[in-house]
Amino acid sequence: MKTRKVGVVGLGHVGAHVAYSLAVQGIADELVLVDQNKQKLASEAQDLRDAAAYLPHRVTVCAGEFADLNDCDVMVNCVGKIDLLRGNHNRLTEMDYTIPAVRGYMEQIKSSGFDGVVVNITNPCDIVTRELALGLGLPKGRVFGTGTGLDTARLISALARQTGVDHKSITCYMMGEHGNDQFAPWSCVSFRGMPLDKWAETDGRFRFDREALQKESIGGGWVTFAGKFCTEYGIATTAARMVSIVLHDEKAIMPASAELTGEYGESGLFVGVPCVIGKNGVELVVELPLTEEEKAKFHACCEGVRKNMEHLKDIP
Repeated sequence: MKTRKVGVVGLGHVGAHVAYSLAVQGIADELVLVDQNKQKLASEAQDLRDAAAYLPHRVTVCAGEFADLNDCDVMVNCVGKIDLLRGNHNRLTEMDYTIPAVRGYMEQIKSSGFDGVVVNITNPCDIVTRELALGLGLPKGRVFGTGTGLDTARLISALARQTGVDHKSITCYMMGEHGNDQFAPWSCVSFRGMPLDKWAETDGRFRFDREALQKESIGGGWVTFAGKFCTEYGIATTAARMVSIVLHDEKAIMPASAELTGEYGESGLFVGVPCVIGKNGVELVVELPLTEEEKAKFHACCEGVRKNMEHLKDIP
């Protein structure tokens, strides 16, 4: 049986929790951890090895270098400096740090011979994911980001609380930029096949302030950040789920930051859209039947991402 090998680059709050989630859930058989802070790297590797002793499955943990990523099936990019977000609610603040950081080690990843799938967490997610895709030169779809995946989970959770319906019975997505301008296409929300609008005709639980619920879902990350100055569990679980989907070739539909090449009438950028994910990464972008108003919102999000991409020209 083939060993499932996953690399995690960047062992801050999120990266460490991604590695822990992959180990505890039995998603990876072997973990390769990479970080420029060698003491932090050694400490996280030791802590994970200690935890592995009592797990019901086997997992090996290696404190490695970029060269050790060469035969990994999946690499999760988690490098960031979340302290930059103190005092503001704009993920773009991180760009001046994360873009040079990613550019600084992309060639090392490429030189290692890595030929797997990359899941990017680093913010601004849509822009960094595109940077990785361009720099690594892997086939289309092999590099994608968590994007609006966690925001979608928040929306599902909020809908479950609002309606009393189990979260596994709800289908919905957050789309567009992984940031304050993302939106929920309400026309595509359903509960085991029954559209939200249909439920609302006869059941008061489904008649609620949609804008307020959307705002709650977008702002949830800042609620988490406000009390602990980081986000960990939600995004780590989102990334771990994506890695599992790739490793098991599930062909599962999940929102991700994916490259658009004509879908929704857009191209040349990465944004949050529902995707079929499998062993080759994003294998298909799912085009939802958006209303005209929702299409306009999506295009506005894309224009916003393009505007933010202009800042790349000013980063050395």
